[in-house]
Amino acid sequence: MKFKNVAATGAVFMAAALALSACSSSSTGTASTSAATGAATAAATSAPLDASLTGTITAGGSSAQANAETAWITAYNAQVKGVTVNYDKSQGSGGGVTNWLAGSYDFAGSDSPLKADQQTSSQAQCGTGGAINLPVYLDGVAIIYKLDGVTSLNLSTETIAKIFSLAITTWNDPAIAADNPGVTLPATAITTVARSDGSGTTQTFTNFLSEAAPTTWTYPASNAWPITGNVSSQKGGSGVVQAVGAGSGTIGYADHSAIGDATAATINKVEFSQDAATAAFAAAATTVPTGTGDLSQKIDYSKLTAADVYPIPLVSYQIVCTTFKDAKQAELTKSFIGFVASSVGQQVAAKNAGSAPIPTATLTEVLASLATVK
Repeated sequence: MKFKNVAATGAVFMAAALALSACSSSSTGTASTSAATGAATAAATSAPLDASLTGTITAGGSSAQANAETAWITAYNAQVKGVTVNYDKSQGSGGGVTNWLAGSYDFAGSDSPLKADQQTSSQAQCGTGGAINLPVYLDGVAIIYKLDGVTSLNLSTETIAKIFSLAITTWNDPAIAADNPGVTLPATAITTVARSDGSGTTQTFTNFLSEAAPTTWTYPASNAWPITGNVSSQKGGSGVVQAVGAGSGTIGYADHSAIGDATAATINKVEFSQDAATAAFAAAATTVPTGTGDLSQKIDYSKLTAADVYPIPLVSYQIVCTTFKDAKQAELTKSFIGFVASSVGQQVAAKNAGSAPIPTATLTEVLASLATVK
């Protein structure tokens, strides 16, 4: 299944119109934690926004969020015209977190929550409460390939692990053939394509490999690709997609919303879809908080074996301080992320980036956590 980069003008303005029809213009104000939960439940549906706000939000990070961010910003600005939102997708999750920890961003986009040492470091910017990881984007890691004469391909988890660990080096390997009975596979050499930058997508993919195929993939899960050799290293998800498309016998991984016209393999015979990503979250995601209000998610890959569940879901976060140094920036950032985490904001991303909406129960928790930010 293919999604183009669909944050095109017509689609975005349709999403903006949807947002306008569903949202009222009112001030968010402050609330206690108990009151925030009830308010968040209503906000998940109505996403009230204060149209009088003015200022600039600076953020960056996850390239997986890029198409969604473009759509979110356009739809948000249809209601809050005085706020400029700048999101730098060129940094990737690793660069986004680094810049945010340095105080350069109001929030970071990341396809993985903060590590323990980063959570500790966040106290320099955020005070003793540190940061919270808010899941706002749900998609999947796609395995994309370019192989002349092969337009449909299935890969099992074990085969994927062998290919990316360089244990399988040609496309007619018996393991790939066993996954694709009746398909004529050439003896073309395989070139794997991976991220060169610190990447939450890499973190998600290596989490999957190390947990779902531990005897084959013996490398630690990391946001840095661990293997050298016959690997084409590219910056950003777009770099991976471009390198796969420009090559022959190439295979790589990227957020599904970013693959454009690239061909994605089915994984364990499961094709990516929004429903399959939602089913994966429902089946395998558990909140493992690092502190009060944190909503970091842990995926149990052993629960992703059903025929209608996508095996490599990608949960992406917006990371914010529990306490901002500048109250004005806190107000602006809460307004924008509140829209992102509303049901309307999730529909905007679904229509324009092909992502799957975060379940309403989780959105309610996100908005309740966001309401405690000050």
